[in-house]
Amino acid sequence: MTPSLVTDVSDSVQARRSLPAASAPARDLYFALYEDPSHNARAGEAYLRQQIAAVQDIPADLPPTLAQLPAWIEARSEAVGIQYREYLAARKGGAPRRYFHTRAHALNFIKSAAPTKLVDGSWLYGMLKHWDSPDFHPLIKTYLEELGEGAPSKNHVTIYRKLMATHGIDNWEQLSDDHFVQGAIQLALGHNAERFLPEVIGFNLGYEQLPLHLLITSYELNEFGIDPYYFTLHVTVDNAATGHAQKAVQALLDLMPRVGDRAAFYQRVLDGYRLNELGASTNSVIADFDLQDELVTILEQKSTVGKNMHSDYCRVAGRSVNDWLAEPGQIPGFLGALETAGWIKRGEEVEHSRFWRLIEGERAEMFGVFSSYEQQVLRDWIVSVPGSSVKEERVLTHRARQRTLDNLGQHADRGGNYPERGLIRRRAGRDGSGDNELAALEQRVAAASGKGEAMTLLLELMSPAHHHSAAGLMATRMYTQLLDT
Repeated sequence: MTPSLVTDVSDSVQARRSLPAASAPARDLYFALYEDPSHNARAGEAYLRQQIAAVQDIPADLPPTLAQLPAWIEARSEAVGIQYREYLAARKGGAPRRYFHTRAHALNFIKSAAPTKLVDGSWLYGMLKHWDSPDFHPLIKTYLEELGEGAPSKNHVTIYRKLMATHGIDNWEQLSDDHFVQGAIQLALGHNAERFLPEVIGFNLGYEQLPLHLLITSYELNEFGIDPYYFTLHVTVDNAATGHAQKAVQALLDLMPRVGDRAAFYQRVLDGYRLNELGASTNSVIADFDLQDELVTILEQKSTVGKNMHSDYCRVAGRSVNDWLAEPGQIPGFLGALETAGWIKRGEEVEHSRFWRLIEGERAEMFGVFSSYEQQVLRDWIVSVPGSSVKEERVLTHRARQRTLDNLGQHADRGGNYPERGLIRRRAGRDGSGDNELAALEQRVAAASGKGEAMTLLLELMSPAHHHSAAGLMATRMYTQLLDT
């Protein structure tokens, strides 16, 4: 990147999107605000006003007065703790998993939550410019902690991206519009903070409460051998005593106007709180999962490329594979034909199915065509017995492979910590030349006329789209240290 590192960062976007201020689908707005927020802030504002109007009839369980908030937080946390203790007792007594029936189901949850998790904390981005006001520091510090204070091993988006890559989870961009509602709201709040400060405070207050589903998903992901660190990290940082939940209350107390209409301000806080109820939720995406539907979706996506790639000598039910793949609507029939012809043997180990042997193994004819996530969906579908509940995968759920939440403390420090040398830790390339981009950032900040100019230079690199990059992580570390100096 050129020396105009900070000011030109938005011009580096290859696919610029500009939406009209009128309401747009959540998915379109999501990517528009992510890729080019400066040209789409008005569309984000219009979207927020539309969503705020839509939540007016949703009840909010916040207490009527600010003085009751700390007790409300404590009581809510206590209730979640009791419910989780009851869940653990039921599981110990032999109850089945509450959320995930198969490993594919658990991985699909990670995919379905991606539009929200990949912009984690973005609703607070607009707070950064208020670094010189102590009243904003609880919200700013919450955002910095979402960014791992610049440590890659603690940056929430980096952790989630790594989780997805580990399991071959992609194509999340093709999820339905409902999956993008929460992410679009969060991005719109982050890029319109000056107009929606009470709503940002209220949304943050709701989002940072510890929910029961976070504890249960962490536990059940762990049972399937899926690293739950992203989720257990939120269990700790959102705690009501010293974590984000407490900071959320403190921010409201600090920023509530001393002069003016406090009741109107609090009403807008309630509106922001209610925005958490919109769009796909953890419980809804888990409940909506259907194993066969997901497999059909995967094969339909594959068919756009594969419909012309198969030789005619291979025929199923008298038709070529290319013929079967020519129309996406034929995929369910194709699966049925494969089963009838004996290519797939449902209810048996996958190795008994000829179709599976075509895709798994280094010498398999279709090696590399299916990602690890897609293979897991196919595996779970094959071993399931038609017309009955899906069999759980025995190997991955064996007690010898489990890491219960009691010993997840080992993940508290993942290594990769960033020891600092001054404000910046420079990382040299293999040739010892150093990183030109990071050096350019260091030079720009060092040349700033004062703290205010330095902070302004760092802000854009800490945006939802850039904070998890190398330059964004460095900018976050520099901002974090400058904040309290």
